[in-house]
Amino acid sequence: MSTITKEMALEYHEEGKPGKIEIVPTKPYSSQRDLALAYSPGVAYPCLEIEKDPEDAYRYTNKGNLVGVVSNGTAVLGLGNIGALAGKPVMEGKALLFKIFAGLDAYDIEINEQDPEKIIEIVKSISPTFGGINLEDIKAPECFKIEERLKRECEIPIMHDDQHGTAIISGAGLINALMIQKKKIEDIKLVVNGAGAAAISCTKLYVSLGVKPENVVMCDSKGVVRKDRADLNSQKTIFATTRDIHTLEEAMKDADVFLGLSVAGVVTKEMVQSMAPRPIVFALANPEPEITYEDAIESRPDVIVATGRSDYPNQINNVIGFPYIFRGALDCGATGINEEMKIAAVYAIADLARLPVPAVVDEAYGRNNIKFGRDYILPKPLDPRLLTSVAPAVAEAAAKTGIAKRPIKDWEAYQIRLRKLMGDDGKMMRRLADLAKEDCKRVVICEGNMDNMLRAATRLAHDGVCVPIVLGNEEMIEKRATRLGLEMSGVTIINPRHDREEGTRERYARILAKKKSRDGFTFDLALEKMYDRSYFGMMMVESGDADACLVATYSAGENIAEDLASVIGIQEGFDHFATMHILNTRKGTYFIADTAVNPDADSSALVDIARLSDQAVRFFAVEPVMAMLSYSNFGSSKKKEATTVSNAVATLHEKYPEIMVDGEMQVDFALSTRRRDERYPFNKLKGQKVNTLIFPNLTAANTTGKILLSMGIGSIIGPIQIGLKKPVYFINGNAKESEIYDIVTIASVEASVK
Repeated sequence: MSTITKEMALEYHEEGKPGKIEIVPTKPYSSQRDLALAYSPGVAYPCLEIEKDPEDAYRYTNKGNLVGVVSNGTAVLGLGNIGALAGKPVMEGKALLFKIFAGLDAYDIEINEQDPEKIIEIVKSISPTFGGINLEDIKAPECFKIEERLKRECEIPIMHDDQHGTAIISGAGLINALMIQKKKIEDIKLVVNGAGAAAISCTKLYVSLGVKPENVVMCDSKGVVRKDRADLNSQKTIFATTRDIHTLEEAMKDADVFLGLSVAGVVTKEMVQSMAPRPIVFALANPEPEITYEDAIESRPDVIVATGRSDYPNQINNVIGFPYIFRGALDCGATGINEEMKIAAVYAIADLARLPVPAVVDEAYGRNNIKFGRDYILPKPLDPRLLTSVAPAVAEAAAKTGIAKRPIKDWEAYQIRLRKLMGDDGKMMRRLADLAKEDCKRVVICEGNMDNMLRAATRLAHDGVCVPIVLGNEEMIEKRATRLGLEMSGVTIINPRHDREEGTRERYARILAKKKSRDGFTFDLALEKMYDRSYFGMMMVESGDADACLVATYSAGENIAEDLASVIGIQEGFDHFATMHILNTRKGTYFIADTAVNPDADSSALVDIARLSDQAVRFFAVEPVMAMLSYSNFGSSKKKEATTVSNAVATLHEKYPEIMVDGEMQVDFALSTRRRDERYPFNKLKGQKVNTLIFPNLTAANTTGKILLSMGIGSIIGPIQIGLKKPVYFINGNAKESEIYDIVTIASVEASVK
């Protein structure tokens, strides 16, 4: 983890708009009509509906997607009792995490009050505002009373995350650590150092998971929590022991699990060495743990260690849990968060850690091969699957225990909705993947000796999307797969330099020489080309030995385009082929072309690009509505670039009137139906939302796509080849695994269609 300095942190919080969150309107507000609907007089109607039925607040307001992060700043992590105002940056940060990880809106509420009764009264009085309340950084033992009363007196989910968040995440880690260490939870001896809110809650949850209370020893700053001590509060008394154990050192002897929620440096190497075989050490004091990760690992080789720090393996991080727990609870209208919902979250998190890790997680953490084991017992906080794993598990548990007022009935639709909260719901690609699986095709991935290509190939084989054929040196590929921890079953390796079938290269060379005989290709030149993996892969498709192909390129697309056109050929009725990108945004899906092939398109090229785009968009089961873009609108400029576009539009209207296209027009008019129709009521697209943008040249299209992607406007799929006779695609050699996966999926479906 990079070092965070005081200066860096202060600049981050102060730069631009101070703080970390803001309110963004979700409804139109540009006209007087909009404002009249939003406030007076229109707002009266939903008010009256809610007065008649309070549940309608979830229909007409943001209550069902709103969490209150409430604190009095008396126990801020690592900082102590710094007060309500000083704790505000932490609460803002918590609100930010709710939004970015689970799509939940959150307000931070700092209460300048330490009297538990007054805090209960305040929170209870503001609870109608929220769908749920996250209590945060309130010191023990007051936090127990505050949470217990509010849960009893309010009918919305309320959770003190300092207690239950740590318990849920560490509980999931414990389940997986015990699995690796081959121990049963009902048999383990547990030592807990610390007896505050988090420690008590963790221990209670561990008991719910199967730990026997008589096998627990709890310690506080005065030593072992024993029955004969007169200074115990009601929470500590639950775990007081009668055994003749007085110190942490004595308690650690032969223990299976150590859980620390106390202070730095209280555990020594000797204490860890005294534990039972294959021990588990959760040293969660922050910022410095009870024993450093290095010392714990050095003390014995069979230990599994977790800390609260992100710079070591197995971080116990509450962000793995609370956003998704509240997401599931709010979505089903739960009246609280009960023990069953917490346990459901524990098992959902634990189960997810045992699944193969997607490349996006590896990329986020700069790792090559994250997989379940001693150094990976919990999902990483940036794992996007947490949302779709934990939230449904929590919602289902709420329904089963009868506290869900709006139980979820269509779980598939709920999964899609969760994905939409994060932006692109991926529905189009999931549909295409399902189609590909129905008619599994042979797809050649030409650069099989690259990590990203090989990882994509193994995932495609595992998912049954296609039969991947990777080209390259067998020994090198197999060594690479071993290093990456990849399972190669279902992936075929072909080395173009090893002619496994006698005469294959010669056969391909004869076909190629014949096709390109008028381009100066001799048989000898064609045979030499067969040592080039890109040419070999293309010829596998051309000869029928494969159904589709993906070529890697490291330069501009038009360089490979000439080879593709001459080897594979352009579709009948066209003089050009092109590429398209799919841009998924929160405002919808858009198709943009041409993004990689035609640098200086004339009118005839633009006509072909538009016709091919019309075909391609229909291929994705979308009705195309196309705008031909320029810097001018409908003839307002007579300069060459504008007239090139307007001439293309005229040809399309004359020869292909069935295509829904118009222009030339500026992009803002293309994307605003109302503005376009008011200014140019004669346009052919009147009343329709444009979903396909044809750019006047390659620079404009390519640059626009990359700008949008770099700015985080949405996700992009492409380049998608449109216009060749067979599904041969190209992609940048440095593309992400997910991008390769999507392109191969599309190529496989195109092979099925053709």
